[in-house]
Amino acid sequence: MSDHSTQVDTRWLRRYHPVPEAAPRLVCFPHAGGSAGYFHPVSAAVSPYADVLCVQYPGRQDRRTEPGITTVAELADRLYEVLRPCADRPLTFFGHSMGAVLAFEVALRFHRDGLDAPAHLFASGRRAPSVHRDEKVHLLPDEGMLDELVLLGGTGRQVLADQELRDMILPPLRSDYTAIETYRGEPDAVLDCPITALTGDADPRVAVEDVRAWAGHTRGAFDMRVFPGGHFYLTDQAAAVLGLLIAQLTGAPAGR
Repeated sequence: MSDHSTQVDTRWLRRYHPVPEAAPRLVCFPHAGGSAGYFHPVSAAVSPYADVLCVQYPGRQDRRTEPGITTVAELADRLYEVLRPCADRPLTFFGHSMGAVLAFEVALRFHRDGLDAPAHLFASGRRAPSVHRDEKVHLLPDEGMLDELVLLGGTGRQVLADQELRDMILPPLRSDYTAIETYRGEPDAVLDCPITALTGDADPRVAVEDVRAWAGHTRGAFDMRVFPGGHFYLTDQAAAVLGLLIAQLTGAPAGR
């Protein structure tokens, strides 16, 4: 099945804008607490050039009745099995924050099994897997976890005043933070595909030098782009980031 109606696991993957057979595929991995819908604007912009698949982790939105997964290894194992059938076309991975690490770990599983995928990894808003920082947000009480969301700029304080929304956000958020904060990457884990690392210059949790360390995780080409903004620099810098993605997917030169 290689046409635009190729079946994907709709529990794990969202295809918002199906495209023709010849398109490559872009897989988007959300941040901790995030959902597939975060990448809906990316899908809308990139769909003329690629078949965009957005990952939906368990425990949120339409999967809110499912228990969250609390290790990166299990998440990566599950997603590897889901994404293997999608490698009938060239794959590009884009992951933001926790999603960057998850995309990397899924890519390692493709590499381990001798599969020529992904063709490129975009790692956004996250230090390299080999750089560990002792963070314990997942052990904080609920208010502490919500304070972290506000600090990162992903959610406003007024929005979080809604108790029903808090009750929906907190379980998957805690599961995701448990997974990413207990993750320990292998210092010598290396991919063959090129890596592009992206970050905001004012990210309160991610130092630029720690993002630069992604260079040690590829035998291929490495590029790094630093944008104005914080952890969610993507919001204000969407046009520039989309330009990089489209250039890679189409083989066009990328601007600086």
